[in-house]
Amino acid sequence: MSSSERGKELLGEGSNDNINTNIPQATTPSRYESQKRRDWNTFGQYLKNQRPPVALSQCNCNHVLDFLRYLDQFGKTKVHVQGCMFYGQPEPPAPCTCPLRQAWGSLDALIGRLRAAYEENGGTPETNPFASGAIRVYLREVRDCQAKARGIPYKKKKKKPSAAAGAASSAAGKLSTDESSSDIHFSS
Repeated sequence: MSSSERGKELLGEGSNDNINTNIPQATTPSRYESQKRRDWNTFGQYLKNQRPPVALSQCNCNHVLDFLRYLDQFGKTKVHVQGCMFYGQPEPPAPCTCPLRQAWGSLDALIGRLRAAYEENGGTPETNPFASGAIRVYLREVRDCQAKARGIPYKKKKKKPSAAAGAASSAAGKLSTDESSSDIHFSS
């Protein structure tokens, strides 16, 4: 074998005898999928560490609420208490002793991932403890409390109309101006 043939073989060029095209390529999970798996494992470990341990099939929204409160001790968001002189100030000028908590956005994203993981792991939407109304109420209270403590009112973002809806409404607007007798009205 000449040196050029050896070079081609090392580079995978030349004969196709050594190439197996049927080998599936391993795909790495997305950042979201990896985080969802870590969150799911963390929640499962939390349930196992309860006294007595809680089986996933016995888990309810109270266990989820306890888990969210447990996570507060690892939070990084300063949440001023009402007695703090910096309560309601978005950028306090000095440090204070108010507790660090999990940020509302982090908790909201966590619940979304756990809700999806529950159903991917065999749970039904009807029994999903992460989809409970009590969880939504808790998250709303955390959001409102943190917004007040930082002096930043939370305002729900209005949904922007989709491109198709926007085109339809602009066409409707054009139609109503072009044809004054048109009775077509679109509400947004």
